[in-house]
Amino acid sequence: MKQPKKTVLPNGLRVLLVPQPENMAATVLILVQAGSEYETKRLSGVSHFLEHLMFKGTANRPKPGMIDRELASLGAQYNAFTDQEYTGYYVKAQAEKLPKTLEIISDLYLNPLIDPAEMEKERGVIIQEINMYEDDLPARVHRNFLSLMYGDQPAGWDVAGTKASVQKISRADVWKYREQRYVMPGTIVVVAGRFDERKVLAQVKSLFGGLKRRTAAKKPRTTDRQSAPRLSVQFKESDQAHLVLGFRAFDTFDPRRYALRLAADVLGSGMSSRLFMKVREELGAAYYVGAGADLSFDHGYLSISAGVGHGKLETVIAAILGECRRMRDETVPAEELQKSKDHMIGGIILGLETSDDLASFYGGQEVITRSALPPGVLVDRIKKTTAAEVRSVCRTVFRDAGMNLALVGPYRRQSAFRKLLKID
Repeated sequence: MKQPKKTVLPNGLRVLLVPQPENMAATVLILVQAGSEYETKRLSGVSHFLEHLMFKGTANRPKPGMIDRELASLGAQYNAFTDQEYTGYYVKAQAEKLPKTLEIISDLYLNPLIDPAEMEKERGVIIQEINMYEDDLPARVHRNFLSLMYGDQPAGWDVAGTKASVQKISRADVWKYREQRYVMPGTIVVVAGRFDERKVLAQVKSLFGGLKRRTAAKKPRTTDRQSAPRLSVQFKESDQAHLVLGFRAFDTFDPRRYALRLAADVLGSGMSSRLFMKVREELGAAYYVGAGADLSFDHGYLSISAGVGHGKLETVIAAILGECRRMRDETVPAEELQKSKDHMIGGIILGLETSDDLASFYGGQEVITRSALPPGVLVDRIKKTTAAEVRSVCRTVFRDAGMNLALVGPYRRQSAFRKLLKID
């Protein structure tokens, strides 16, 4: 794999070319700085609504289904997604079909119709999507956790919005939001796989170069303060309880991020992690248990998720806090730390095998930080992280003042769980 090349057009569009000459495929990924954290309360869910509508017809392909049929005829894989901080559209196909797939996905981005009749149909689809995630308890408890952490501000809202907000969003709202956020300085075109760099860059310039430079308003700053443990318990008849226990951390620019991700790996990443061995293998209390660090533009957290048998829920919460306390109070042994480093490095390397993996790896960094570190740099920084740095970040993060526990299950009283929320 060659080193990626970044070009910034005069109108502000960022273009990342990630050549992989040995690949037989190529992926185009368009990322836009338009996600739920850019929304107002009244327009909660508009980013996700717009993502759906982009596939419903363009000026060049005006009828619903035309884009889908054309991409299917090319043997392409394609989809879109909305996150808190960005929206993405991608197409992956045989390398020789790249000029056509690039033209199609650019048409989708540049020329959507946002047809009123299609909008009404899609409104119903999105409401059913919200209903689906209400019934998906691991997803529901994670949304409750974010709401508990961040409250009534964009970082605490569902990406899909609420059924009430989706019902009220108008075509004028969607169109105005697109005009405000789908601007060239806030957009990245990533092409990864096998392609002719000169021809692809020329095509991107031809498709996007004529658009004027417009700037979008900055994302509202997330309020990230807390002084005591917080608890959310949602009653739901279920065969097991689902929990997310997490701690406030810091943003993705913080130099301690490598130590925090290593701490999460030691705790709960993989079948040999501390929490897997304790909660699943020793206590036999859960099928899934894991930990991860989620660091964003201006906030972040480390969280632990599990689906737990009702009779062992309090035992599991105590065990999770016990392992966090151990990370804070004891230095991770050298052999165990090296195992986690190897696990993380292996994940990076194995996650870069395909063109869509490469596009996501570089594009995901660029859209948040405006720069993209190559794998070798990330690997080197992981290798250089010390056990003392891991313990230090755990001493900073694992505190009562930053603790949050969200539970979904057949529970109506909070007192039994609140008394457990102590780590200091």
